[in-house]
Amino acid sequence: MSSGATVLLADDDRSIRTVLSQALGRIGLRVRATGSASQLWRMVEAGEGDVIVTDVHMPDGDALDLLPAIRKRRPEMPIIVMSAQNTVLTAIRATEVGAYEYLPKPFELKDLISSVEKSLEDQKTRATAPPAERREEQPLPLIGRSQAMQEVYRIMARLMHTDLTVMVWGESGTGKELVARALHNFGKRAKGPFVAINMAAIPRELIESDLFGHEKGAFTGAVERGIGKFEQAQGGTLFLDEIGDMPPEAQTRLLRVLQEGEFTTVGGRSSRRMDVRIVAATHQNLRALIAEGRFREDLYYRLNVVPIRLPALRERRDDIPDLARDFLRRAEAEGLPRKTLSTEAIEMLKRHDWPGNVRELENMVKRLAALCPDELVPGEAVEEELAAREPEARRIEADATGRTLGAAVEHHLTRYLAMHGDELPPPGLYDRVLREVELPLIALTLAATRGNQVKAAELLGINRNTLRKKIRELDIPVTRGKRLM
Repeated sequence: MSSGATVLLADDDRSIRTVLSQALGRIGLRVRATGSASQLWRMVEAGEGDVIVTDVHMPDGDALDLLPAIRKRRPEMPIIVMSAQNTVLTAIRATEVGAYEYLPKPFELKDLISSVEKSLEDQKTRATAPPAERREEQPLPLIGRSQAMQEVYRIMARLMHTDLTVMVWGESGTGKELVARALHNFGKRAKGPFVAINMAAIPRELIESDLFGHEKGAFTGAVERGIGKFEQAQGGTLFLDEIGDMPPEAQTRLLRVLQEGEFTTVGGRSSRRMDVRIVAATHQNLRALIAEGRFREDLYYRLNVVPIRLPALRERRDDIPDLARDFLRRAEAEGLPRKTLSTEAIEMLKRHDWPGNVRELENMVKRLAALCPDELVPGEAVEEELAAREPEARRIEADATGRTLGAAVEHHLTRYLAMHGDELPPPGLYDRVLREVELPLIALTLAATRGNQVKAAELLGINRNTLRKKIRELDIPVTRGKRLM
């Protein structure tokens, strides 16, 4: 890091300016602080500073509106953007207008210091991003400002102007297709088609034809040429949902296409160049499927170039009020009566675990909009809806997991062994079962400690190095908690 470099710090909160100035000063940096966008611009015009750290919203304007002008005037100057308005569009917009880094508030001081130090080291070789028009007025593709969603937004923002293959994984109902659509709609392929295919919904004998198309007479019933999803998605994005359900023979064909960058229709002889960005999604543990011999490891690495883990709704309860209000607005637009949730109703929604995630919440909110006679939905109405679900939910949970963890493992192993009939499963059953337990154990412990690995290791009763090793081996994303601001 360049000792004695100057940071231009802009934030309208005096206490935040003080804390950040002191932290940056301790690592040998000089700080020029201001609480206005206009003063920040005057300092830039005067040639001051080596790096900018700025909040988005200022009393006299939006700092992001300044970034294109700053980059034109001082193209070598890295700009680190902070924001308490933590939406995916804020992250995308910050990236589009050339921000070096985007830090959603609250954040840890060490993250800011690391970004400043790295920006100064990369200053001479950093590539500038072209400015783009403001998009904040567009409808949000994803709802939620919780800490659990911030890492998702940051990863998405960095991927918008690339063609990197993305793997989105999360429980059913978490919104995996919404992520895929946002990557397409705000990326460089936005003018091309977005084509989705659900592997679990297509008969296995038709998957290759659906993906790659077929020639007339290629198989019984092929009375004319069929256009596959790869051809339909040319120039755009192909979303492969429930990729874990793809049969082995189709996996082999897909791997070949990804390796060679070309595809051939079923029954065809000439190949066609692939011009498609791939976004895949699954709710399954693909590593476990690989161990069971049900998913190709080489295909996994082709698809899992950049993983995005979507948190379950119970991990982002603070987003439930915003989600519920958005669903009520949609219900009204569809012709249902206007409804508002009472404070008690919102609190009851936040306490529920939502095994069906956002999809389940949307279903309940729309039912409340249709059936609740009151314009202000009371807590009693939500309580009745939740109570009506509990017997069925308890039955499903009991069927799936039994009464104890041991019973759940026994239930799983009985089904697994039965699935192989008279044959034995692949060797390594002991390690596979341990990994199945380790993944949720470590992931949920990290969520409970808000990403604090020291506390997580203590809670688990293992040392921190062992925890770090397990996080790497199991590909568990870590979202850190917050301590500042």
